[in-house]
Amino acid sequence: MKDMPNVVLCMTDDLGWGDVSYNGNRVAKTPHLDQMAKDGLCFDRFYSAAPVCSPTRMSCLTGRNPYRSGVFHANQGILRPEEFSLMEFLKKKEYTTGHFGKWHLGTMTHKEKDSNRGRPGNKREYNPPWLHGFDVCFSTEARVPTWDPMLKPKTTEKQAEQCWPALKPGQESQAFGTHYWDAKGEKVTGNLRGDDSRVIMDRALPFIEGATRNDQPFLAVIWFHAPHLPCVAGDEYLKPYKNLSPEQARYYGCITALDEQVGRLRKHLKELNVEDNTMLFFCSDNGPEGEAGPNTGSAGPYRGRKRDLYEGGVRVPGILVWPDKIKKGCQSSEPVVTSDYLPTIMDALGAKWQQKKFDGESILPLIKGEKFKRNKAIGFAFKERTALNGREFKLYTDKWGNNVELYNIINDPGEKNNIAGEKPELVKELLEQYLSWEIDVKDSFEGKEYGRKSFDRLKQRWPGR
Repeated sequence: MKDMPNVVLCMTDDLGWGDVSYNGNRVAKTPHLDQMAKDGLCFDRFYSAAPVCSPTRMSCLTGRNPYRSGVFHANQGILRPEEFSLMEFLKKKEYTTGHFGKWHLGTMTHKEKDSNRGRPGNKREYNPPWLHGFDVCFSTEARVPTWDPMLKPKTTEKQAEQCWPALKPGQESQAFGTHYWDAKGEKVTGNLRGDDSRVIMDRALPFIEGATRNDQPFLAVIWFHAPHLPCVAGDEYLKPYKNLSPEQARYYGCITALDEQVGRLRKHLKELNVEDNTMLFFCSDNGPEGEAGPNTGSAGPYRGRKRDLYEGGVRVPGILVWPDKIKKGCQSSEPVVTSDYLPTIMDALGAKWQQKKFDGESILPLIKGEKFKRNKAIGFAFKERTALNGREFKLYTDKWGNNVELYNIINDPGEKNNIAGEKPELVKELLEQYLSWEIDVKDSFEGKEYGRKSFDRLKQRWPGR
């Protein structure tokens, strides 16, 4: 088992870089994440592959930019079956696999109304996690309230009512409309009250315990809903923030409740004597919410928020704890992205894969304390904006190559001083790099790796791309 590390991928939803106390937030109480940052490798420049959730989730499981697979935005696209996935790789290594929490890469049903896209007859977006190699599932298609996840939360705030379905004063209890589903394609009905992060962890821990009891390596993908809207917290988590506004108290209370479950997970791994041989990753799927509701989340010193390609939209908390390989107190300022997960895990198991193109790279040398430098800059695309993020410089353009911005991310991490006019030759070089990468990504999407029939099926799903 020593040469077969367990893998746990924890991800929050809409947690900003500045929403944790180890990154300098003086309000948030995140003692377990703070300890995790001390115990492992803390990434100062960890990036989500996109500034919204669905595309980033695709990158975590495939090692590829989401545009290669047609996951262009939240609630758009699926994890297409032609993709080589982390689950497929680890299943061949005889791992047992489990998914817990938010999926957001397709629907759970095509027989009834559920969540955002699930509805009778919608088979083209039917794409639950159990069709992608997960043995155990406790999964929702999309968001749920972070307290009593199956029920509409109460609110008297007009702002909140515009942002998510909520009960108005005097209304009876009503279903929120998104359900948890198991690997048999059946709705889960028990143990669904209280803190949603705890509800998720209640399913993940027995899975880990069962795998350990059977002496079987495991992959546990634990994708929390917190602190995505509807952001609700129980009374015990509101108390530490009683001097804040109601919006802020709920937000930080929700984060503290999530932090508690990260601590619970780490304690369980230690009690099962598998902590040392477990790669435990933690990150967020994008920066803090910026459109709906009060802007309670923090991107720290960085420009932009969710839905932005500026640093605040994609630079997120990132930690890796792996006691067998990583000494305590390690920190890195090298750029790392969610697409690096799969190549890194494969490298850790001594495997190589040649059939598909990875946008991520193995960071195993960084984990081992060796010199690490990315072979290529990180490409981003979202709506009409594009970016190329290198070690020192970050280039922005629109999809037509206009409205160019260039920043020295090391000297100007807040992206305040656009130096594109001062470095025209560098702009030209980086733009050529980006366009070359974009052509390669487009080739993948259009079927060069999969065959023309695959692309034709995608075009039927999402005409107009």
